[in-house]
Amino acid sequence: MDTIDAIILGIIQGLTEFLPVSSSGHLELGKAILGDNSIPEESLLFTVVLHFATALSTIVVFRKDVWDIIKGLFQFKWNEETQFSAKIVLSMVPAALVGFLLEDFMEVFFDGAIIIVGIMLIITAILLYLADMARTTEKGVSYRSAFIIGMAQMVAMLPGISRSGATISTSVLLGIDKTKSARFSFLMVVPLILGKVAKDILSGDISFESTQIGAMGAGFVAAFIAGMAACTWMIKLVRQSKLTYFAIYCLIIGLIAIGWSIWG
Repeated sequence: MDTIDAIILGIIQGLTEFLPVSSSGHLELGKAILGDNSIPEESLLFTVVLHFATALSTIVVFRKDVWDIIKGLFQFKWNEETQFSAKIVLSMVPAALVGFLLEDFMEVFFDGAIIIVGIMLIITAILLYLADMARTTEKGVSYRSAFIIGMAQMVAMLPGISRSGATISTSVLLGIDKTKSARFSFLMVVPLILGKVAKDILSGDISFESTQIGAMGAGFVAAFIAGMAACTWMIKLVRQSKLTYFAIYCLIIGLIAIGWSIWG
């Protein structure tokens, strides 16, 4: 993989990690349209690097929240920060269980099932539209809502269902304040990403060559910068109820995917 490929993939990863358009769904569509050999194969190490970059971008954007959570944990008090941490952990449970127990089964959906991607993109579009139409409230995240949002994150493991779109939409439909919905959605994925990174590193499957350093570094920087921009932008879009634009985009791409699967 050359440096240009790494930068392009880094930008795609950084943007689609936060924008509600489904990175996995778009990757499957790209493979189907261009052919598997037309897209540079990402090594496991490169995937780890990009995921770490997007996790780090989230931490930087929400650095005050992250610091407050860390301070709350070390104070050993059942305060607002520790309760928020407990809700984050609770939200991770559904996706973590599926990822751990059904990883091989889930890979079936990432094998050129374009019609599934199209259907899931349309579902994402519906969720985004309903979230934009939802009544604005000032409710916070409860333990019950944290688990339900976690279930949405679990469903978003399917290609075509946007993780950020599913979790933010579910939060808003539960009556949670839109800014708080975006904040919780982005913070809840950080432990999962870091856990996946650690799992991949400890798996022993990662290979590294010194010639990869330049491309890896370029991809990391691209993903980090794109991730920060997308994360900040999404917070504003959710607050201003502008998710309908992404709903229209997902609907169009979903219909194209279904048409491509049937007549392509």
